[in-house]
Amino acid sequence: MSSSEAPPTAYPSTSLKAQDQAPGKGLDSKLEPAANWTQLEFWDDEGKSPYLKEYEGRGLLKDKAALITGGDSGIGRSVGILMAREGADISFVYLPEEEEDAQQTKKEIEKAGRKAHLMPLDITSRENCQKAVDEHMKVFGKINILVNNAAMQEVCQDIKDIDLDIVEKTFRTNILSMFALTKYAVKHMKRGSSVINSTSVAGYMGNPTMVDYSSTKGAIATFTRALAQQQAPKGIRINAVAPGIIWTPLQPATKGNPAENMEALGTQAAPLQRPGMPVEVAVAYVFLASPMGSYFTGEVIHGTGGIEMQG
Repeated sequence: MSSSEAPPTAYPSTSLKAQDQAPGKGLDSKLEPAANWTQLEFWDDEGKSPYLKEYEGRGLLKDKAALITGGDSGIGRSVGILMAREGADISFVYLPEEEEDAQQTKKEIEKAGRKAHLMPLDITSRENCQKAVDEHMKVFGKINILVNNAAMQEVCQDIKDIDLDIVEKTFRTNILSMFALTKYAVKHMKRGSSVINSTSVAGYMGNPTMVDYSSTKGAIATFTRALAQQQAPKGIRINAVAPGIIWTPLQPATKGNPAENMEALGTQAAPLQRPGMPVEVAVAYVFLASPMGSYFTGEVIHGTGGIEMQG
């Protein structure tokens, strides 16, 4: 295999299609080809033939209760399904226009034998953040895991043209909601509980076409580190995951992102020469929430296909 050839993979990488879901919130049901939320890549003994196998839970989160924002699709969907397979009941927050995806996620969680509670709420409102936590507690009576995953992004080529209303909405969605949700959730958490935040490779490298989004993701990394120090004496662990370019509806739904960009998403940026699948980073959230991550706090796990490597 020459260096110009993409490494073999069992995940979709050469069949990506041009597509545009903007303006909109993006739906997994419209993504072509479909993302992979539950299958891990395995290889034969000779390392020549990759194949996919369903994720199998081992009871790592047995009888836990998790609250996930942006849980209807993409990484949030995968996290919810995998945690359910590990034994957790799931409540997740999503926007009302994403109901189609939310119902499919609900089915997958229930298929794993766990309860799924749906909350169509806009978390840019602090009142809705309070409502999400209160409703979760009413349904499940406990909150062991909070996954702050919901996010938005828009492309702007030059800051002189940036819409300040969009900047404010991006901050409210991506980072201010984390303050509110964590504030309301942590009072219900006990020793052994876990908060996991979604940051991004953009928070470390920056993205010149998404300055506001990059700024929020950098803030999330620092929020994670600072809060981890504050909550460590209580035995509540705070960590984050920094995905790279992942095949999710956020990509085609990004306003200003040309539809044709989807055909080569991640192929030039990542050393693995493809976008990641949601399941490939969702496993990091499971790890951090489980007893396997008991000595991890204030950490950010990078799942970027090699785009940006931490020393």
